[in-house]
Amino acid sequence: MRPVPVAFHIGPLVVHTYGLGLAVTFWFAYRYFERRLRAQGYPTEWVLGFFIWVLVAAIVGARAMHVLATLPSYRSDPLQVFAVWQGGLSSFGGLILAIPTGVVVARRRCPQLGFGRAMDLVAPVLAAAWSMGRLLGPQLMVAGGGHPTGQWFGMYYADQVGRRLPVPIFQAIEDAAIFCVLIYVERRTIRRATATEGLTPMADARYPAGTVIGTGMTLWGIERVVDEKLWLAYPGQLGDVLVEAAGIALAIAGVIVLLRARSRWRHWEDGAGSRAPDHRTPERPSAPAGVA
Repeated sequence: MRPVPVAFHIGPLVVHTYGLGLAVTFWFAYRYFERRLRAQGYPTEWVLGFFIWVLVAAIVGARAMHVLATLPSYRSDPLQVFAVWQGGLSSFGGLILAIPTGVVVARRRCPQLGFGRAMDLVAPVLAAAWSMGRLLGPQLMVAGGGHPTGQWFGMYYADQVGRRLPVPIFQAIEDAAIFCVLIYVERRTIRRATATEGLTPMADARYPAGTVIGTGMTLWGIERVVDEKLWLAYPGQLGDVLVEAAGIALAIAGVIVLLRARSRWRHWEDGAGSRAPDHRTPERPSAPAGVA
């Protein structure tokens, strides 16, 4: 069996499937985030410029984190630091630089979109994009597989000897499952807000934010730790230790966000109960099913 193809030619032009797949993934994330903003009644003309800033920050941060974690492999040929088409992007590095960049740009261009609400809106986008990106990115790059395996589902990858665990496929399935959980949590949140105050979130975004992003942080942090431990890590490598530590930190931070969101929900519901309209009055607005 031949390795997964990592490049093809269009005349004299060499097209790297890894880069092409990531481009498709970024386009999908942009369009999906724009759709979710529009469904919540926010303006969207600022999203393209915002997304370009976030895209550049994500690539720079992801590459920088990968290079720092695997620095010895680049000492013999420093120019390989810029060869992103061959793979080598750290998800955590991308988040570390892209999130603050996105927050600053979003506050300037869409001040009515609060930080917590933006994070809840973007969490399913990230999960869906990660799922797609694993199939169109690492699955199509050199050395994209995990540990060696003799199982029937093992695959061949360029620059790796023998069958390897198809970790990008495993991760795509995991991220798709997280996406489904986030959409479910979001819809339950919307129904809860509507039942409490009788107002649709599109008309009133005062209900507490944080439940969706907190759930996503917790689940994705756990996923990365488990994936790294079971399928990717090699003893003694600094990069593996950093990924596992970052995953644990992200999961703990997600739990903290969820606990704070729960506390805010209790205070909000107590306050909403004191100002709730008389249930005998007719024509209360109905809640949307969700913004997936």
